[in-house]
Amino acid sequence: MRKWYKFFRILFFISILTIGYLSIIPAYKIPNIAALNFLSDKLLHALIFFNISILGLLSNYKLSKLMLLTLIFLFGLVIEIIHFYHPYRYFEFADLMANLSGIFLALFIYEKKIA
Repeated sequence: MRKWYKFFRILFFISILTIGYLSIIPAYKIPNIAALNFLSDKLLHALIFFNISILGLLSNYKLSKLMLLTLIFLFGLVIEIIHFYHPYRYFEFADLMANLSGIFLALFIYEKKIA
């Protein structure tokens, strides 16, 4: 079972790096991103943070779930702060709420699956 933790940790870090990279390049360089409407953009945020959160939870880090998920949320907050200063991106409070919904959904599913 221990080898699965390593696999999930690798996927977790790949996801973090990928999202970090995609968050700092101009949105027009990402195919189909400009075509997203408000709702689909927020759904994408929720799905991305669901993915990162579930991978983080399955990685079995020696952090509390609350601390891990708080750090994941702070990752999203840092991205939004960068967007505030980025010439081709925008800070959106709704993005933070969508990120948080993905995090809560991951926690809910993780807790139900484990219990």
